[in-house]
Amino acid sequence: MARILVTGAAGAVGRHVVAELLAAGHEVRALTRRADPGARADGAVAVTGDLTVPRSLEQALAGVESVFLAWPLGTSDGAAEVVGRIARQARRVVLLSSAAVRDVPGRGPESPGRPDAELERLIADSGLRHTFLRPHGFMANTLRWAPEIRADGTVRGYGGAAGLTLIDERDIAAVAARALTEDGHNGSAYDLTGPQSPTQAEQLAIIGRAVGRALRWEELPRAAARERLLGTGWPAGIVDGALDFMAARIDSPEPVSSTVQDVTGAPARTLAAWAAEHAAAFR
Repeated sequence: MARILVTGAAGAVGRHVVAELLAAGHEVRALTRRADPGARADGAVAVTGDLTVPRSLEQALAGVESVFLAWPLGTSDGAAEVVGRIARQARRVVLLSSAAVRDVPGRGPESPGRPDAELERLIADSGLRHTFLRPHGFMANTLRWAPEIRADGTVRGYGGAAGLTLIDERDIAAVAARALTEDGHNGSAYDLTGPQSPTQAEQLAIIGRAVGRALRWEELPRAAARERLLGTGWPAGIVDGALDFMAARIDSPEPVSSTVQDVTGAPARTLAAWAAEHAAAFR
């Protein structure tokens, strides 16, 4: 069985990667910035290290075969040194990238406003066996609606008619676990989606059925939605890009991929199933 380092092991995806690998009998190291490494209750071994301090990773990487890399920063600062240290110790890396990355013929991967494409470039040039996971929106992102749902059952936003494919974080982890431990995934960039592309208003209705309440989508004008997002601290460029994306998805819903089933042999989980399991968060 392989010895695998999981970064972001307490995150939305990383914790499920840990669970998948442990269930398959692998030795899992979970990177932590705390100074108290040792066995965790779930069976993983906590090892001290900080991706923002590359030199701190030496002990965590010692003897590791594969690395699940979830980059924690909004820029690629320090990424070249981190990738270099991984390449000196491990054979394989699986990067939690993003569907925001697009492959541009003759120019390589690009992801405006995000570091994902630069991470992909660094890893591809490192000599490591590698797989890039490019998930679309997480189903857990709908939890941002929970305060409004609990308050009065009305969610206010832009693009209620935008068709978006959300993916269960466990499905991302299932693909990651196979890419970390099996052959046949080297050089792949996996587009990861759920099985459907419901509009935001339809997503809200699905959650409403799970919690047993009729919920309502209230459409905001783009300008009002922009001011609201700017007020949360998002940079203007990111806000405008997100709103442009949402507008485009009104007439052209996000396409669904079969990658989860192709890689794992199991169909991607539905939002209805996810919402039923997380209904308490919306009540």
